[in-house]
Amino acid sequence: MTDATAPSPRPTLVRRLAAMVYDFFLLFSLLFIAGFLSLPFTGGERVPPGNQLFRLYLLVVSFLFYGWFWTHGGQTLGMRAWRLRVQRPNGSPVGWKQAALRFLAALVSWACLGLGFLWILVDKDRRAWPDLWSETEMILLKKTEKNNAKFPTPAAAENEVLDSKRE
Repeated sequence: MTDATAPSPRPTLVRRLAAMVYDFFLLFSLLFIAGFLSLPFTGGERVPPGNQLFRLYLLVVSFLFYGWFWTHGGQTLGMRAWRLRVQRPNGSPVGWKQAALRFLAALVSWACLGLGFLWILVDKDRRAWPDLWSETEMILLKKTEKNNAKFPTPAAAENEVLDSKRE
């Protein structure tokens, strides 16, 4: 098999969990802001505990956070830090329907005490329930592909400086 047809490597459970921890802190901050933005609708008072509409609002904000990142580049910020990307098996970007299925599968996975994510330990292709249910895959990017960055390496930047001095 040539490099062009070789399947992309799949991330380990530890790498996936590390990206989730990063994203948890970002999501927590976003939900804090979302809660703050709800104050004008409650007369400046806190939302009563158990308010189902407020819970739904926070769930929608959470979905939009993940869905937007997954449909726009396939990477949350935590995934970028750990060189992970979610995509369709053919390498194309994830759509909103797949993002919704992925999000719902992740909720079910956590509701089952993380079993859906532990599933990668028994799946030969290291797929979790969100991957299976949404017909997507999470891949590990090579260091050269990290974040699809177009920043020059330090050596390349130094060469540009030297070239500009010669002119």
